[in-house]
Amino acid sequence: MAYDFVVIGATGLQGRIVSRDLLEHGYSVLLCGRKRKRVEHLLTHDHRSAYHHVELTEKKHTAMIVKQSKAPIVINCAEGDFNLELQKLCLRLGKHYLDLGSDPEMTSAQFRLHKQFQQKGLTALTGCGSVPGIGNVMLRYAAEKLDTVSAVDAGFAWIANQEVFVVPFSIMSIMEELTDRPTVVEDGGLKKVAPQSDKQEMTFKEVGKQECFLVRHAEAYTFYHYLKDKGVKNVRFYAGFPEFSYKAIMELIQIGLNSKAPGTTGERPVDLLTEALKNLPIPSNYRETENLWVTLTGKKDNEAKTIAMSCIVPTIPGWEEHGCNIDTGLPCSIMAMMIKEGMITERGSRSPEYFVPVEPFFKELAKRRMKVYENGKEVN
Repeated sequence: MAYDFVVIGATGLQGRIVSRDLLEHGYSVLLCGRKRKRVEHLLTHDHRSAYHHVELTEKKHTAMIVKQSKAPIVINCAEGDFNLELQKLCLRLGKHYLDLGSDPEMTSAQFRLHKQFQQKGLTALTGCGSVPGIGNVMLRYAAEKLDTVSAVDAGFAWIANQEVFVVPFSIMSIMEELTDRPTVVEDGGLKKVAPQSDKQEMTFKEVGKQECFLVRHAEAYTFYHYLKDKGVKNVRFYAGFPEFSYKAIMELIQIGLNSKAPGTTGERPVDLLTEALKNLPIPSNYRETENLWVTLTGKKDNEAKTIAMSCIVPTIPGWEEHGCNIDTGLPCSIMAMMIKEGMITERGSRSPEYFVPVEPFFKELAKRRMKVYENGKEVN
């Protein structure tokens, strides 16, 4: 059977979200991962879905499974360490490719594959989740309204209705973002700054006040790359966590559970932590709300103008177990469908602000109860 999509990392949190949304929209999906029991509920009786055990360290086997699927599109929901390698595999096999985001250095390497993907008539999109992802498309929407852009600030902030630790997104990725040196654009040049620097209190729609700080994110690179012809000089990305969640994550980091160095058993502490947290129960009636935001400062007709974009993401009925993590998996599913259905026609290797059509994308977000606002006014 030829599948519509292959989802790598399908047994993880985001992989399950992507796979479920694609299946609910009638597509066929080959789910690839390491824990079949986590996706048993997604294996349909009409054979539109199937499972294959895949270890990404087993490169030849991974390539064989992807090739035999006959799927034209590969969606990578695994940890970002494998993004460049899997994208190159898709280039060799003639597959379209999407992932949830890389660090700035790997993103740059992925952009360097642009001409090769163009030559093969293929689309590769990196950073197809929330931020990066939704934020990139909001950037495009706002930038098209400005003649010049001097600065962009972006980020996320979220709250929960219960002060109990629930794993946000990927614990490995979050620990990296909190401890790696962030890349920013300052006076027109890329530079590294101290982790969690530039702390300041901000106020967000549906979230309220929250202390935010700089974290490592790819947007500093992609936003600058996209807006350099409009004169952008400064780009920064901020994270905001509820205090109880931030404290729990930092305690895990402080005792060394973010380490990628193999321990006495040969296993990395961060991998053991990741597996352990997958069994962490979510309390009854637990709900989250997230605000994804992008603010552009620039000019239109020589008049100074600021455009503040935001996307409000609640816990939605039927997806309660995922909290606001739906804002990472569902946008990726939408973008993959857009490639499949010919709504994304550009070819090459870029981030979503280059290729994703704004209005259809916002419309699909609204169907999934994610509302987009421009200066406080709903636009989808």
